[in-house]
Amino acid sequence: MSVDLANSTYLPTYQCLSMKSHHSWHHPIVPRRTAIQAGAIGILGLGLNHLSGLRQAHSADQSILPHGKAKSCIFIFLSGGLAQHESFDMKPNAPENIRGEFKPIATRTPGLQICEHLPMLADRSPLWAVCRSLTHGSNDHSAAHHIMLTGHSQLPTGFNPNGSNRTDRPSIASVAGRATHPRNNLPTAVMLPERLVHSTGRVIPGQHAGEMGSQHDPWMIEASPFHNTSYGAFPEFGFDHQDRGKPDARLFQAPQLTLPEGLGLKVVAGRLQLLESLKHQRSVLSGFAETQSFDRLRQGAISLLTEQTVQQALDVTHADAKTLDRYGRNSFGWSLLMARRLVSAGVNLVQVNLGNDETWDTHGNAFPHLKNALLPPTDRAVSALLDDLHSTGELDETLVVMAGEFGRTPQITLLPSHYKLPGRDHWGAVQSVFFAGGGVRGGNVVGKSDSHGAYPSELPVKPENFAATIYHALGIPSTAVWKDAADRPHHIYQGEPIAGLV
Repeated sequence: MSVDLANSTYLPTYQCLSMKSHHSWHHPIVPRRTAIQAGAIGILGLGLNHLSGLRQAHSADQSILPHGKAKSCIFIFLSGGLAQHESFDMKPNAPENIRGEFKPIATRTPGLQICEHLPMLADRSPLWAVCRSLTHGSNDHSAAHHIMLTGHSQLPTGFNPNGSNRTDRPSIASVAGRATHPRNNLPTAVMLPERLVHSTGRVIPGQHAGEMGSQHDPWMIEASPFHNTSYGAFPEFGFDHQDRGKPDARLFQAPQLTLPEGLGLKVVAGRLQLLESLKHQRSVLSGFAETQSFDRLRQGAISLLTEQTVQQALDVTHADAKTLDRYGRNSFGWSLLMARRLVSAGVNLVQVNLGNDETWDTHGNAFPHLKNALLPPTDRAVSALLDDLHSTGELDETLVVMAGEFGRTPQITLLPSHYKLPGRDHWGAVQSVFFAGGGVRGGNVVGKSDSHGAYPSELPVKPENFAATIYHALGIPSTAVWKDAADRPHHIYQGEPIAGLV
């Protein structure tokens, strides 16, 4: 990854979130050429050249930021839309064309049942809770992605479903990243293992900082940079949605670490192993630092390239065999293992996209795809994540959330022009959302859908409440705002946290 300075004349002005006192600070604007000559260092795309100044300014404001239960959040996003009937809100007593093929199984929580293809999560129900009544008004992929990724039910003026724009609302990851303090020289918000891009090339809206500005985009760790027709937890569970043939082979790799354009240093060529890449850049940077008289700040950034925790967090495909077996040797397992290591290293929010190109969009062939390719690797990887965090005590301070852009229709449908077997269509009216850690009361069900799983019947919850739950867990005050380039305040909270979870 590299810091992109090519499209801006100046480095961004950094500004802390402001409270009722309107206390704020600004980091000095530095001309692009000066920054390049000074040697802005990139790691995973991290711009660390002004980190010390940022952290000192943030430290001065710590008294106005109360500490929450959670230090970090792992936001698991299931692009395409998880079917509530085939996961956490089964309707075994509904008519056949609604209840579907799968059977419910008991969890360790009395009275709580979930899908038979999530047995590992069923055994860990004391660690997690589910909200069965999240609702919004869109059945469109692009709009619903924007709604759930930003926590805003209302689309912005001029919303374009065919692309990602700077007039979009800022993503939850961007807001949380801006409103929390950096730890251990690491970015506050990261997204992995790839951007959500449709097979047509359309970048899904809602993933970046939108109107907040590109300087607040989550850092993107591209561990799966090659987009093609393979869906799901490749390579172990790869599949094709529409039976167009054998899924393409896909790669998952430790991300390459590159330097910002303009330093006079070339990107490391080829697909080097992570440690080789680190050693190479360390060597080159050290020599460059000596000749260019970098200050101690830049030297600190250079030394960070060889931090063991950063190396280990990224090089997940070479984890020990026992760990790989527990998480799964596939993109879902590797991604959640990387997220677990990153939050342990000090990243505040990690968004993990489990599935490229609307993988969970099960219009057809739903039951074999869910049974064979989607639910098993998710069950295994999420369970391993919970086990790891729980065993070290980190689950108490790490909020884990899992959601898609919407649920699926109560009625089972068949689109014979695209699929051989039936599935369910888009349904924004209700979905089930998974929560664990960060003070969440395990074995807990919040809200309820009706007998067909079509609409909330108790405690309807909006995307604004979902976002507020994350912000609250991370200790962001309910009065917090962020300010745009014109110094206009934007309230972070658009609703109350979900009642009954904690």
